Amino acid sequence: MDRTQYLQQFVDETGWYNSIVLGMILPEWIWRPLPSPLQSWLRNYVGGSLLYLVSGFLWCFYIYYLKRNAYFPKDAIPSYRAMKLQIIVAMKAMPWYSALPTLSEYMVESGWTKCFSTISEVGWPIYMVYLLTYLVLCEFGIYWMHRELHDIKPLYKHLHATHHIYNKQNTLSPFAGLAFHPLDGILQAIPHVICLFLIPTQFMTHVILLFCEAIWTANIHDCIHGKVWPVMGAGYHTIHHTTYRHNYGHYTIWMDWLFGTLRDPEDNSKKGE
Repeated sequence: MDRTQYLQQFVDETGWYNSIVLGMILPEWIWRPLPSPLQSWLRNYVGGSLLYLVSGFLWCFYIYYLKRNAYFPKDAIPSYRAMKLQIIVAMKAMPWYSALPTLSEYMVESGWTKCFSTISEVGWPIYMVYLLTYLVLCEFGIYWMHRELHDIKPLYKHLHATHHIYNKQNTLSPFAGLAFHPLDGILQAIPHVICLFLIPTQFMTHVILLFCEAIWTANIHDCIHGKVWPVMGAGYHTIHHTTYRHNYGHYTIWMDWLFGTLRDPEDNSKKGE
């Protein structure tokens, strides 16, 4: 198989994703004539919006209604107005968020990255090594990007402060997970794309991990401390929203532990008592 044929696999794969998502919700005559990058952007926008809204509504219904007496006192449940404002901020940013995976797919299809198409090309042991390395580098990149969005004052003032207006338990909700200034959200996701140039990565894995961001960010803004070590769960992230100087990490606590910014929810609750 020559290089052109190999890269065509990525084009065919993105076309398959487009047909699955767009084909389920739009008539073919609307999206099929569009150029491939525009199809991919539309699929990312529609898929991302549905994932954000559906997962957010279901999770809020579960924790604030079905389990309303299990996790929160009544005065700690965010108001409908707060959640509505978070949804508005996130949906205004969603068209811009959707541009990042569209760009990464274009770069993969053009052969600029180290992506490979199928796990069988490298075998499962090497695939797992690559995946672990990718996740560690992403964690490192997201930690420092997030930290600099706090430490560099103009970036905080003009970008990240939009997200940090939600700084109390009764203002945080799963919908706050994507309620960012568009450029802020893109900057914090861009380590996923940079890693494609550094680490051989299976293409579908990259796509799945990007969309897992929407689920994960909803989870860490629900204020429920899961107590699963070493996961950087909502208990840790709620502290970040109240102190602004701790727990910058994304999936795990390791980067905060390594760079001295970790604050444990258990220790925090003891200090409060």
